[in-house]
Amino acid sequence: MMTTQAGDAGAFQDFDLSRVPTPAFVVDDVAVERNLMILADVAERSGAHVLAALKAFSMFALAPMVRQYLGGTCASGIFEARLAREEYGGEVATFCAGYKDSEIDEIIALSDHVIFNSPSQKDRFLARCQAAGVQVGLRINPEHSEGEVAKYDPCAPCSRLGMPISQLTAATLDGVDGVHMHTLCEQGFAPLQRTWAAIEPALLPYLAELKWVNFGGGHHITRADYDREALIAFIREIRNRYDVEVYLEPGEAVALDAGILVGEVLDLPQNGVNLAITDISATCHMPDVIEAPYRPAMLGEVETGHSYRLGGPSCLAGDVIGDYTVEQPLKLGDRFAFLDQAHYSMVKTNTFNGVPLPTILLWNSRTDDLRVVRHFGYDDFKERLS
Repeated sequence: MMTTQAGDAGAFQDFDLSRVPTPAFVVDDVAVERNLMILADVAERSGAHVLAALKAFSMFALAPMVRQYLGGTCASGIFEARLAREEYGGEVATFCAGYKDSEIDEIIALSDHVIFNSPSQKDRFLARCQAAGVQVGLRINPEHSEGEVAKYDPCAPCSRLGMPISQLTAATLDGVDGVHMHTLCEQGFAPLQRTWAAIEPALLPYLAELKWVNFGGGHHITRADYDREALIAFIREIRNRYDVEVYLEPGEAVALDAGILVGEVLDLPQNGVNLAITDISATCHMPDVIEAPYRPAMLGEVETGHSYRLGGPSCLAGDVIGDYTVEQPLKLGDRFAFLDQAHYSMVKTNTFNGVPLPTILLWNSRTDDLRVVRHFGYDDFKERLS
């Protein structure tokens, strides 16, 4: 069943959608900076290393701003590691479920921490990491689920992500500087606290030998109702009790409620329900709508009014975004926007059916300055093909 993705309209409530081409991502750098300031405060008061997860938000036009507030970034492979080192600086922690022999030396050169998914990969590349002076991490599977959707739960049965903590031994941690875990998805503090309580006894015999513990991402630290004081106290306690550094890798929290995806109504057919064909495609521009699934919140939607089923221009029958109700009947050419689309949507776009990629714009809600960061054309589509 599809659920609604919460979204705070914030300053976009007054943004004139006709100012931009469609489709288009519009990111408010004021909102991003607000989130970064919150994360920096958590880092300063807790002593944690807070790294921005590029897999969620890698708009490197804002890398100078990210550098001002956070200690670095985390990458999911060789290309993100290159982007992290070239554009962001600071610490680079790289995790990948499987490293290629042909790429590992470059990844080691780019990274401060290289985190392995299994003891076998760690053993295979350990000597090369140590020779380069790069710290080695091992991802563990806490075997404690907090995820609400199985396909997004790294601790689901038979998960390929991380070594099950029940298999933890001194041998598996040989040469390991720190352990990494990632169990959360858009969640508050309590699930993290429960996860730590579940794994602390198993880690206890080894913590004295570790330099750091990395709690991964999925922490909605910048959400208004997140218990940041409890998180700060939790991190302080772990650092003091076990003399380890603590890392957090927020992704969504960096860009939460900081961007919209603007589209245009192309056609208004009728087939049992009112339909609206738009230039925003779920499969091309918001794949999580289909993969998760979820229903993105729309700017200005109401509970009662005129209802439409919105979908994209592609040939995929399931290219359906969802059912929405608006105050006035839709007309051809009307603009609309989905909320909270800066994270994950932007990094997951594709050109299936030759559907154009959204233009990316940066807006400052304080000064009202608006500029195009990147416009994609035919060459961007063609160069991905043979």
